[in-house]
Amino acid sequence: MSVKEHYDNHLGNFYSWMVGDFEIKQNEQQDYFESRNIRPTSTGQAIDLGAGHGIQSISLAKIGFTVKAIDFNRQLLNELEQNSIGLPIEIINADIKSVRNYTINNSELIICAGDTITHLNNIKEVEQLIEDCAGTLYNEGKLILSFRDYTKAVSGNDRFIFVKSDESRILTCCLDYFDDKVLVTDLLNSKTEADWKQSISSYYKVRITSVKIESFLNKHGFKIQHKDLVNRMVTIIAQKE
Repeated sequence: MSVKEHYDNHLGNFYSWMVGDFEIKQNEQQDYFESRNIRPTSTGQAIDLGAGHGIQSISLAKIGFTVKAIDFNRQLLNELEQNSIGLPIEIINADIKSVRNYTINNSELIICAGDTITHLNNIKEVEQLIEDCAGTLYNEGKLILSFRDYTKAVSGNDRFIFVKSDESRILTCCLDYFDDKVLVTDLLNSKTEADWKQSISSYYKVRITSVKIESFLNKHGFKIQHKDLVNRMVTIIAQKE
């Protein structure tokens, strides 16, 4: 199953629940941006690749950016639309690989968060996206990437990761590692009036490492300003030179 099909038919139905309280997560994201001095300094134009239901887009808008929010899942974009009423956010239903179609050299910030960059088909597409972002940003513009570092494979029972539960849902994720990809299987158990129902869907992520991402950034004219690692999630802030 493709990543888009996985989101359209499975994950999009419970993604917001999985992420947790929207206001708390949005405030945490905004606090992170402000702690790293992310603010408009020139054009005020930002692009959010893989915007989802709007945690990053809304945070950027609240600190003064005009945002183009790009995502391929209509359901999550509908949620973003409701979450962002009154904010300067343009919602675009498209693939993140189309970033060059939406601005030419007038964006001062592009963000691709939440492991979205690993949703591409292969490592070449990852590098191409970074190159396209370099071509889209004006000089001294910034690119923010967050992704899971898949350097160390897990195996056996460690492949199964408890994600979240409440009185009516239990979500578990299973990871199967290959040389250049990771097969991600989301197993959701939902309580019905009669019993529990299980739904399962799988898709592949690119098996990316921080070292490889940093090499692509350096190759395409970026200088890394900050790098944070929290629970195997890497966040890199890089500036175009």
